[in-house]
Amino acid sequence: MTFLPTRVAHALAWPLMGLLMAGCGSGRPGVHDTSSSTAGPLPRLGQASPGRLQACESLAQSMADPHTTITAATRVPAGRLKVAGAEVGEHCLVTGRMFDRISPVDGQRYAIGFEMRLPVQWNGRFFYQANGGTDGNVVLATGEIGGGGPLTNGLREGFAVLSSDAGHASNQNPLFGLDPQARLDYGYQAVGKLTPMAKAMIRAAYGRPADRSYMVGCSNGGRHALVAASRYSNEYDGILAGNPGFQLPRSGVAMIHTAQQFSRVATDPADLATAFTPAERALVARTILDKCDALDGARDGQVNAIAACRQRFDLVRDVPSCRGARDGQCLTEPQKQALASIYRGPQDSRGRALYTAFPYDPGLTSANWAQWRFAFPLTLSAGNMAVLFRTPPAPAEVLKNRAAFALGFDMDRDAPLIEATDARYTESAMAFMAPPHATDLRALRERGAKLIVYHGMADGTFSPLDTARWYDELRVTSGPAEAADFSRLFLVPGMAHCGAGPATDQFDLLGALVAWVERGQPPDGVVAQARGPGNAGGANADVPADWSPTRTRPLCAYPAFARYKGQGSLERADSFVCRTAD
Repeated sequence: MTFLPTRVAHALAWPLMGLLMAGCGSGRPGVHDTSSSTAGPLPRLGQASPGRLQACESLAQSMADPHTTITAATRVPAGRLKVAGAEVGEHCLVTGRMFDRISPVDGQRYAIGFEMRLPVQWNGRFFYQANGGTDGNVVLATGEIGGGGPLTNGLREGFAVLSSDAGHASNQNPLFGLDPQARLDYGYQAVGKLTPMAKAMIRAAYGRPADRSYMVGCSNGGRHALVAASRYSNEYDGILAGNPGFQLPRSGVAMIHTAQQFSRVATDPADLATAFTPAERALVARTILDKCDALDGARDGQVNAIAACRQRFDLVRDVPSCRGARDGQCLTEPQKQALASIYRGPQDSRGRALYTAFPYDPGLTSANWAQWRFAFPLTLSAGNMAVLFRTPPAPAEVLKNRAAFALGFDMDRDAPLIEATDARYTESAMAFMAPPHATDLRALRERGAKLIVYHGMADGTFSPLDTARWYDELRVTSGPAEAADFSRLFLVPGMAHCGAGPATDQFDLLGALVAWVERGQPPDGVVAQARGPGNAGGANADVPADWSPTRTRPLCAYPAFARYKGQGSLERADSFVCRTAD
């Protein structure tokens, strides 16, 4: 993705427009929806019909794909598997691998490992569970829905679920980046290979194809989902992308920049967390709340008026400056400079932005935020930037001292390597990781498919402002009404990376997506819930003690935000309404 010219980006940032709306249509499968688009009506995709598993153990022999090896196909009795304490019904577990090979570059063995879980009582739908991180693990194919750990999952809901390792094993991270094909599989090609195989498996297991196909993921899984919206628009009817790192190499540059800035003010060079202690993070969070909490009409410990807060809060001006030693009640001038630089985003020596800015949000107090800002820049990000996201890769010996690589990274010399190619690595890191034509999703729209994206405002690694900028650009490319026909963005105040933070971080956007795809019900607002102590969904330690442990809030379709009505409990979603800025 390329950034808009500065004058256009500024004009589009946080636009003051009404709540996006789309028509609901007739509700009958196969008929056309009455859309708000000026480009004509869109197809309405029909509802999925339930089915029942017809084959399991025989799938190991019935799959004729020459590139696929089924290693096992067994029945799992009801109750054998539990997710979040809840029993999963009887299902068939299929494991296997695709495109087994030995790399001619590094001599390593690679394959696309996968598992599928096929419920006996099937809802007629396929669920591609996209992994996060650097992949490398075939995690349980339970159909994680995202949103901080909802009480249900895709498998329990009756979806046939696929998960994979995206073409390499975890013990090959990040050195699989030495192999050109492993790079491409990780970036996008594993999805292209797995999808038709999984659909064929469903046909063999149930005697008919899936009626509807959904891709769901957060973090790198959210990136996988947005890449699928662009590259594989014909394969998926609904796509749910959470905290998407769709410019992951660029955000990797930002993580390296974070390490460099914090290292300058850390009291212990081996521990970046000493640059910005929990007490100092709490001070900044309180100051943000002092300036911004009431902008949505209520002082409730959440900043819903995101755009107004960006104008109201100023780190240098508003946070107390230390006149003596650091005591948790002030920041030194070097600390302010480092933090301001991190939130502004990395730049080269000519002042050109290398990634998007980050918004200030009180969720920076969370352990999730701290892990991404203090631990991962010198470990995960440094390794990926050294081998996977540059051409040519650095020598493997660099991984012996990742901190030295990160702190010696040059924004003029090294950052451009994410765009570089050579005779061996013919696709740059940005080319194989980012969705091509990310803001031209007409093929997805014109099929009647739908896209929902959500992003926590306290994400410590992928900027929600980058996601908002992408969505603004999508609306320019498509037209606001046309974009509303098939897409929604939800920004989640206080939420960190894919969950946690002082936030109502539990929500079911998959259910909203299915209702939109199959019943024509566009999700302009979705109720989100906190997960305080005692919550059946699992406790979120970041939920403040003075909140109800089950506080609810509406998530509002961007650019709207939740505004207090002026009466009613501050713990209930129905006391708030989705509004755009005045």
